[in-house]
Amino acid sequence: MPYFSNTVNHIRSSEIRDLMKLATRPDVISFAGGMPNNHLFPVKEVDEILQNLPLDKKETAFQYGPTSGYPPLLATLKEYLRKKGLPVDTHKLMITTGSLQAINILGMEFIDPGDVVFTENPSFIGGLAVFKAFQAELVGIPLQSDGLNLDILKEKLEQYNPKILYIIPNFHNPAGIIYSIEKRKKLIDLLKGRDIILLEDDAYNELYFSKEAQAETKPLMSMDTKGIEMVYTGSFSKILGPGLRLGWMLASPEIYDKAEIIKQGIDACSPNYTQVIANEFMRQGYMDRYLDKIRKEYAERSRLMLDALQEYMPEEIKWSHPKGGFYIWVELPEDMDSTDVLKESIEKGAVFVTGKTFDPENKQNNFFRLSYSNMDKNQIAPGIEIIASAIKNNIQKQKTVLQ
Repeated sequence: MPYFSNTVNHIRSSEIRDLMKLATRPDVISFAGGMPNNHLFPVKEVDEILQNLPLDKKETAFQYGPTSGYPPLLATLKEYLRKKGLPVDTHKLMITTGSLQAINILGMEFIDPGDVVFTENPSFIGGLAVFKAFQAELVGIPLQSDGLNLDILKEKLEQYNPKILYIIPNFHNPAGIIYSIEKRKKLIDLLKGRDIILLEDDAYNELYFSKEAQAETKPLMSMDTKGIEMVYTGSFSKILGPGLRLGWMLASPEIYDKAEIIKQGIDACSPNYTQVIANEFMRQGYMDRYLDKIRKEYAERSRLMLDALQEYMPEEIKWSHPKGGFYIWVELPEDMDSTDVLKESIEKGAVFVTGKTFDPENKQNNFFRLSYSNMDKNQIAPGIEIIASAIKNNIQKQKTVLQ
């Protein structure tokens, strides 16, 4: 048998994907998957769009499209991003097959084996998997409650010459935090004049719970970024449906031109069918109404989970208080392993994702991620009670060993 490539040998299965197999069991309450609830999808609205779509657009939907994207969607999305202050006139916009494809394209464009990539710690497992597949050396910068630890970032910038800094500033996956405006400005100032690409992954931008939180979601790319090379990515997965497999990339012409060539070799074009749907969904005014609906839904789910954590968790446990998005990040005592908690929790009927999954070095494991977005609301409290029980049992075991 032929030898596998170095790229394939650096690919590892995602713990989230493995745990999703458990999520299909009817007796398991899953807090593992960072995905919307099936009952929240705008099925009726999309049906209306398809039923009223003119024949020529239906025919176009079945056809190949340009690599850059379906032109009407590019125009609609350009105006959507312009309202967020993004530089759509000086940068070029590409539709990608999910925002993870955009990250993959950038990895292919810039990363050689041994190149250094800075990520947050913790960070999105999909992004980490991409960088590892291209054999990058990952350096994790700790997250604080308001964004990256800039003191440590400054130290690491003096030690390394990274190609990319990858961040998720809004309703972070997995940490649930949002970067403060002050920290965004300081991060930009720190990076100015450095030969590094700031990759801003903004998949959760629209999922704020309040107007106050919305004011904090200003994309870094919309700020004074002169002297910084930036790429901005977003996704329809969280604001319409992951099954559409649509994301986007906004980049300088120099980066865009090479990215387009790379995408041509990957899939030629993202699905025209779903691009037509997404464009009509935005253009006909469905998007604003739908976002209002799901923001309220996720805010309620977050509140239910926070209430359950407060009720059931022992006093040693800490957790984040999200202002939007899908996730709550739970901190265990330093000497406790979340995998031990997970094993017992699975036996009792609840699943979450362990912290080391999101660690660039796959080490730190006294954290875990809870997602409140997917399961039925009436399962949130019982599931948290199960996990809390497993944590209490682990705490008691540790006390017994020490006695």
